[in-house]
Amino acid sequence: QVQLVESGGGLVQAGGSLRLSCVASGPISSSATMGWYRQAPGKQREMVATVTSGGTIDYADSVQGRFTVSRDATKNTVSLQMDSLKPEDTAVYYCNSRAPRWASTRWSYWGQGTQVTVSS
Repeated sequence: QVQLVESGGGLVQAGGSLRLSCVASGPISSSATMGWYRQAPGKQREMVATVTSGGTIDYADSVQGRFTVSRDATKNTVSLQMDSLKPEDTAVYYCNSRAPRWASTRWSYWGQGTQVTVSS
């Protein structure tokens, strides 16, 4: 069925950059909102960035100006360019695909997660 596979995580120093990629396969809806979420130790999973099928982008305040999300609808991929990384960005990052807000039936799929560790 639907699968989301993340890649690009790793260990970087503060101030460095990483680019995460997510490839979706299976019967993904063309109207899906896709994005990135993260979960740090002891914290709830939080939204990092999302992009709708129409191109509307939302960022968490904590990453605004540092992260850039992009989507290639043709390839069913979504990427997250992370610049000026901070130790507090350390988390497992998850790719997500979900139903748009206007949909009558909601769905949501998650990738397995990729670890991002930012050293001081």
